Amino acid sequence: MAEKKNILTYEGLKALEDELQDLKVNRRREVAVKIKEAREQGDLSENAEYDAAKDEQRDIELRIEEIDNILKNAEVVVEEDVDLNVINVGCKVKLKDLEFDEIMEYKIVGSTEADCLNGKISNESPVGVALIGSKAGDTIEVESPNGDMVKYEILEIQKSAVL
Repeated sequence: MAEKKNILTYEGLKALEDELQDLKVNRRREVAVKIKEAREQGDLSENAEYDAAKDEQRDIELRIEEIDNILKNAEVVVEEDVDLNVINVGCKVKLKDLEFDEIMEYKIVGSTEADCLNGKISNESPVGVALIGSKAGDTIEVESPNGDMVKYEILEIQKSAVL
C-alpha cells in the first residue's frame, strides 16, 4: 500500500527541515551531555536525571523519525502557481460566518502543518474539505462538532502570504 502524501506549503517544508536540523545537531548533543553527566553520578537504577535524559533521547529520536517520514512523502504546493479562481491548498481565504456576521481569514494547508490558532486550517478538516474547490461568492455549509450546520460565505481568495 502506498503511503499517504503529506501536502506541505513551502513554509511548512522549511519549518520541518529546520526542526529536523535542530533535533539532529543541537538536541541530540544536549541530551548526550545530560546522559553522560547522569552516568557520572553513579548508580543508574535510581537515577531520575538519567531516566529523564533517556526519555528525552527517545522522544527526540521518535520526532526525527516522524519528520523523516513526513518529508519522504512530502508533496510541496508551489503557492505562486495556485489558481485563485478555486480554493485549494496554498490559498488564503476570507470567509464570513453568516450566523455571527464575523469575518475570518484562513490559510489552507496540509494536515501536517495545520495550526488553527495561527489561522492555518487543514485541507482535511471539515471546513477545509468544504472549502476545497469552492469559489469566491459561494456559500458553504459545515457541520459543527455539536451537529449544527454553520454557513460561511467565501468573500475572497488570495495568494497566501505568511499569516
